[in-house]
Amino acid sequence: MTTTAGDNSQPIKFIEVLRREAADELAPVHTGPVTKETQIIAIYGKGGIGKSFTLANLSYMMAQQGKKVLLIGCDPKSDTTSLLFGGKACPTIIETSSRLKLAGQAVSIGDVCFKRDGVFAMELGGPEVGRGCGGRGIIHGFETLEKLGFHDWGFDFVLLDFLGDVVCGGFGLPIARDMCQKVIVVASNDLQSLYVANNVCSAVEYFRKLGGNVGVAGMVINKDDGTGEAQAFAGNAGIPILAAIPADEDIRRKSASYEIIGRPGGQWAPLFEELSLNVAEAPPVRPKPQTQDQLLGLFSADTVGRNVVLEPATTFDMMGRHELVKPTLEVVYDEA
Repeated sequence: MTTTAGDNSQPIKFIEVLRREAADELAPVHTGPVTKETQIIAIYGKGGIGKSFTLANLSYMMAQQGKKVLLIGCDPKSDTTSLLFGGKACPTIIETSSRLKLAGQAVSIGDVCFKRDGVFAMELGGPEVGRGCGGRGIIHGFETLEKLGFHDWGFDFVLLDFLGDVVCGGFGLPIARDMCQKVIVVASNDLQSLYVANNVCSAVEYFRKLGGNVGVAGMVINKDDGTGEAQAFAGNAGIPILAAIPADEDIRRKSASYEIIGRPGGQWAPLFEELSLNVAEAPPVRPKPQTQDQLLGLFSADTVGRNVVLEPATTFDMMGRHELVKPTLEVVYDEA
């Protein structure tokens, strides 16, 4: 193997390989039909709204009901599987593939996919802060899954946990390229989470107009305090409520302790049994995205400042003096 001269002993051939690989165009993501009767469902929501909590308990309940379920975390925070695995970190596909590539080894299923009580789970991961594009990491993760035979795996359900705040192409892959059959949004009775839910509905409708087939199956309301804004949004957007998880101290405490509450026979079992049924049976529909004013209309004027009047700023405000009008150099031609 050829090496550089002097103190720098890093192989030239390896550096050249990395540079060529970085310059390569990304391979197109597979968009053909899956070979198994699998429901692939993408779940979106605002960061911190409770997607991972909802999905960990939903996937656990589905598995206990005899379904074969794969949970894939597509959030750079890599926190989707933490609740499922009792707070333990799951090695991500991106970091594992990078490490094994440096060692000249190929990624295998056992390197990136783990299971607990019948639930199979993995994390795509993401780049370190400031060192790469999260969306590109998502694309790379799915490319790796395809090499591992993703479209031949025999699951009943594949649940994809996506961050809804980010609007770049990588995070919109399932919607843009028909990689899933339907989308579920998780929100609460607050403006920011409903804003994100509405953005997801807008993306679905946009790609439907371009010939896409993905629809919204419904909304899960988390930390429901009974004020009704999320229900009102879902009604206006034309999507059903799949479940309303109450803002309950017992749920909050158990979730903070990485405890699964979606267990058959438990206090919250009926809630997740109903959610499991609704997720499986809800058909994908075309949503009706709301305007900003319609979103604000879900809340009281005191809450969102709807009665505030926008007052234009002046040059005096910005510079502390009145604007000096200077003659223009524009040429004005007389009419013939």
